[in-house]
Amino acid sequence: MKRILFVDDETHVLEGLERMLFSMQGQWEMAFAPSGQEALALLKVDEFDLVVTDMRMPGMDGAALLSEVARLYPNTVRFVLTGQSDKETVFRSMGTAHQFLTKPCESKALKATIERAFIIRDVLGGTEIGRLVSQIDTLPAMPEAYSRLIQELDSPEASLTTVGRIVETDVAMTAKLLQLANSAFFGLRQRVSSAAQAVSLLGLETVKALVLMVGVFTLPPDRKLTSKLHLEGLWNHSMLVGLFAEAIGRCAGAAPQTVTDAFASGLLHDCGMLVLAQQGGPAYEAVLEANQQDPQPFHRREQAALGCTHAEVGGYLLGIWGLPDAVIEAVAFHHEPSRSPAASFCALTAVHVANALAHEASGASGLPAEAFLDLTYLDRLKLTGRLPQWREACLALHSKVEKVS
Repeated sequence: MKRILFVDDETHVLEGLERMLFSMQGQWEMAFAPSGQEALALLKVDEFDLVVTDMRMPGMDGAALLSEVARLYPNTVRFVLTGQSDKETVFRSMGTAHQFLTKPCESKALKATIERAFIIRDVLGGTEIGRLVSQIDTLPAMPEAYSRLIQELDSPEASLTTVGRIVETDVAMTAKLLQLANSAFFGLRQRVSSAAQAVSLLGLETVKALVLMVGVFTLPPDRKLTSKLHLEGLWNHSMLVGLFAEAIGRCAGAAPQTVTDAFASGLLHDCGMLVLAQQGGPAYEAVLEANQQDPQPFHRREQAALGCTHAEVGGYLLGIWGLPDAVIEAVAFHHEPSRSPAASFCALTAVHVANALAHEASGASGLPAEAFLDLTYLDRLKLTGRLPQWREACLALHSKVEKVS
């Protein structure tokens, strides 16, 4: 049974939560604490799968509480449930909170969000991945700029100008976004010199995906990436897969949201490698080194050595962050799409094919795309015949990117 700890200094809020979630008593074991100090006391005695805390509390506020939970109990999922007026305080917790919920939160929405986090842990967090993740001292929190973007985009008054200002609050994010906007990947016809201009030219959805990608690739100050992982190569591959997946989605006549999800999923499809490279220890470094000496399908070597793959770890992380199901599915199963029950073209299809075509285009493996493809999956969806068209579109895009470079 899953165990959840709710923390709020207002007694009537805790009582309301208890009433609201009474029907879940058969599935969840819930505890309620009126302060951060009492929450830590409960955590010291019992293990909890999830902590949901308010932000503005006397003594120890939610940001301080989550910082302690992250330090002492890194495998506990951390949610914030707070009022909209708490934005400045919320920003302090963005390095430690996995998801943010806003008061008032309807019973159905709260249950669905919590259940979804648990489903991701159970479905993707099987015995081996659960064991591996339990050895990681902390899962990265959602990048601050991305969280602020989501809050702004959810606002009825959302504007390109405000989004640009949010990006500009992070110097590293601004530099990277401008680098991308002026790079061969997008081939814009004018020089981009400000975050606001980049947002205007690239569009909100593209910027949102790019900001999340940049945040994923930004190492915390106390982390060092193993030299066995070539970050620039991984970055370029991820960018190419995102663009290829977007192109495939358009060729397939997919709905605009599916095309958007395909692009974001392509950018993030290998994010699990970064988590493992930062925190997977000597075991993962050995996997990377072995693959350099004897290249083979990398996810199979991970599976043999670790019992899980970077795809599953990436899907697990994005699930904890609360990204859309379509993106989680595409990242988690991009090597083995047959594990998904999807019966028609979706973001997963686009990313799976894009990844294979990107490997082919780079020529690093010397293998055709078919060596990386799950043809049984494509046959099941009756899409194998579309491969020549998708290859042509992606190789033309790759040629354009190289020409601009």
